[in-house]
Amino acid sequence: MVEIRRYLHQYPELSFEEVKTAKYIVEYHEKLGHEIRTGVGGNGVVATLRGGKPGQTVALRADFDALPIHEETDLPYKSTVDGVMHACGHDSHTATLLVLAKVLNRMKDEIEGNVIFIHQHAEEKPPGGAIGMIEDGCLDGVDVIFGQHIWSPAPVGTIEYRPGPLMAAGDAFKITIQGSGGHGAQPHTTKDSVVIGAQLVSNLQQIVSRRIDPLDTAVISIGSFEAVNAPNVIADTAILEGTVRTFKESTRSYIAEEMERVIKGTCLAGDVEYTYEYQKAYPAVINPVEEIEFVMELAKSVPGVTAVKKVEPQMGGEDFAFYLQHIKGAFFFTGGQNPEVNAIYPHHHPKFNIDEKGMLIAAKTLGVATLTYLEKNK
Repeated sequence: MVEIRRYLHQYPELSFEEVKTAKYIVEYHEKLGHEIRTGVGGNGVVATLRGGKPGQTVALRADFDALPIHEETDLPYKSTVDGVMHACGHDSHTATLLVLAKVLNRMKDEIEGNVIFIHQHAEEKPPGGAIGMIEDGCLDGVDVIFGQHIWSPAPVGTIEYRPGPLMAAGDAFKITIQGSGGHGAQPHTTKDSVVIGAQLVSNLQQIVSRRIDPLDTAVISIGSFEAVNAPNVIADTAILEGTVRTFKESTRSYIAEEMERVIKGTCLAGDVEYTYEYQKAYPAVINPVEEIEFVMELAKSVPGVTAVKKVEPQMGGEDFAFYLQHIKGAFFFTGGQNPEVNAIYPHHHPKFNIDEKGMLIAAKTLGVATLTYLEKNK
């Protein structure tokens, strides 16, 4: 696993551009003699191991795209691609699943059912790879799906989970304000897009603070506010971009509609035009109670696991959510933090790293869940 992960780490590919990584995955499964589908939903790869005995079908999923981040570690296997880095652990997810496939292949004559390995492209960039792979049939005949994410906030040896909502729906928006620019010394002759944008930053926050039930959970964050001009020029155009995070689908839709109403009212008062784009990206990851509890009970006995913890929901997004909208399954976090190997930085950080022992724990957990599920449901 370490060898594979470090190789992939050196040659990362961005979402929807993962040609060489997909080829590497295909060649690995070809050596194992698995049935393989390529180009699934784009760059996805689906490999099937057919057990020697009849039974149900378990799918295991790992993503393999990287991020547009310049790596700042001093690792001997650091990225060789300028401005691209595996800063979220997807290289480790792929290494975990490939070696698990190899181990399960050795015992295929005893397996009571089938195992499908879903290698998913483009998890990092909406609309994501999962939705396309599902439309292309990656879940056909599948009874249950399991997945995991190496998790930098959790110490290696810890597995974290939550029944029900685990990760939030993550949406994106873009607001373009079109005013009328002019000289900074004569603001009365302009329609100041920056002033209207500043009002929107404040007004949009009131949707969460004053219109959402305090017992519900929602976030509206504006991460970019751009109006590039000389310091003595009033900008005619301002662009605001950000993200919305929710758990309830009703709250998600309500916020999208309320944002439009607030934007319209604010821009009307300022006598400026606007455009509003709202992109629903990934839904919330909702773990079915029975399946996640089943996996976590098994995880307690996995060698290397020191703690199995139920945690609060996380506001980060993950397109594994699409799979759980179609079939039952479970998704959990595998600890990868360890100061001794400088694995202390958060996901999407240029110095991100993991304790690679977490991969072995993830593989054993997924493996025992797969075999036990097939045994129980033969």
